[in-house]
Amino acid sequence: MTAHSATATRARTGGPRDEGPEFLEHLLGWVLVVVTAMLVTRLGLL
Repeated sequence: MTAHSATATRARTGGPRDEGPEFLEHLLGWVLVVVTAMLVTRLGLL
């Protein structure tokens, strides 16, 4: 078994090369930032 055939049968584990909805992840990240900022200001922690 060569190195190439061994890596071809390996299951993908979800590394950084996976194709995905980058726009959705970016949007959800900013939503999380805004919600956290609103929570901090409402609780008077800042």
